[in-house]
Order: sequence, then structure tokens, then C-alpha cells
Amino acid sequence: MRKSICMGMSFQQDYHLDVKAAKKSILDGFRKTDEALLQESAEGGWQDGATAVCVWVLGQKVFVANVGDAKAVLARSTITDGFQDHSDGVPALKAIVLTREHKPIFPQERARIQKAGGVVSSNGRLQGRLEVSRGFGDRQFKKVGFIATPDIHSFDLTDREHFIILGCDGLWGVFGPSDAVDFVQKLLNEGLPVAVVSRRLVREAVRERRCKDNCTAIVIVFRRN
Repeated sequence: MRKSICMGMSFQQDYHLDVKAAKKSILDGFRKTDEALLQESAEGGWQDGATAVCVWVLGQKVFVANVGDAKAVLARSTITDGFQDHSDGVPALKAIVLTREHKPIFPQERARIQKAGGVVSSNGRLQGRLEVSRGFGDRQFKKVGFIATPDIHSFDLTDREHFIILGCDGLWGVFGPSDAVDFVQKLLNEGLPVAVVSRRLVREAVRERRCKDNCTAIVIVFRRN
């Protein structure tokens, strides 16, 4: 089975935000995406699936949602005002993982799968095959606990937040969160465009660090006031 990666981002300014309604919309969006993929796969006779990590910036509120093992990592200043605290004038950034991986071997996921009639094999995989317990598609596993319900995390955007890295499991297999933040920060400080930084991050993972898995990345940089 081929496991792919789906990532996205959305921005909206001057928005009167209803947090509860926003989270409901995210849940509905994931459900409809899953339904559409299941229908398309049934019509096409294929059974693939996809993990996902998505970001929405609504005014000063940031929402992050994920299914599977794709991650979002936030780079945040270690001091309140965001000014430099390194001797070279570069702010020290802390890497904060915003997502929770969904793997069958984790106790909460295992209990949910078993309640649905599924089995977590000794290799830690759902039905001995699937390494993640949530995602889009994979219709053959839907009746044994494989769901597309995301975890949703939100936080207020301040001057301390610098950027977010979205990446699939291949990227995080060769980059630790702090390592990735340092790599991206260095390139941004050199004045490279964000799109170029994203490509450099993937190239480093694949060519230099020998990533053998899916490798996709998006870097989102917040505007500084």
C-alpha cells in the first residue's frame, strides 16, 4: 500500500472568530475529504490512503489539525519580546511539536482500535499492515478502527512565533524538530525566499541525510510587526 502525504494552509485576516465553530468546520472538512477520497478510490479500484497536517491562520488565532504521522513544528522565540538573545544578534528559537502522531501501538489508539474490532499486531501495525491509525482513504481498514478524525490544536499568534514547518514522516525520520528549526532559521537569515527554504529542507533530507520515505515539507513564515 502506498502512503502519501497531504498538507495545506489557509490565511484570513480581520476575522471575528468563533473557535468552536472553526473546530467544527475543520472536523467537517476532514470528514468530507475522507468521504471524497473513499468514493474516488472505490470508483478507480485502488485502496491507497494519505496522512495529513493542515494549518489555518484566522486573524491572530492559529489552528493545526493532523491525522497520521505528519507533524507540524513551531519555531518560537525563547524570550517574550522576540529580540535577540544570541551574541550574534540571531534570536534563539525553541522547537515546539504541535501535533500528536497516530500510531496503532500507542495506548489510546490501540484501545480505540480494539474496541472497533481491529487488531494491533506484534509489529505495532493495524491488522499487521498499516503503521498509522488515522488518515484519509484506506477503505479496507475503516471497519477496524482506521478513522479520519483529526487532533486539533490552537494557539494565539504573538511576536514570539516565527515560523511553522509542516512535514511528513520521511522528513522527521532524518530531522529532529530542533534540528529542522535551526536549519530553516539559518536559511531564512541568509535572506532566501520561503519557497526556496522549503526546497532546500527537502533536498537536505533526501540527498544528504538519505531519506528513503515520502518527503514533503512546507515552511510558513509569520510576518513580523
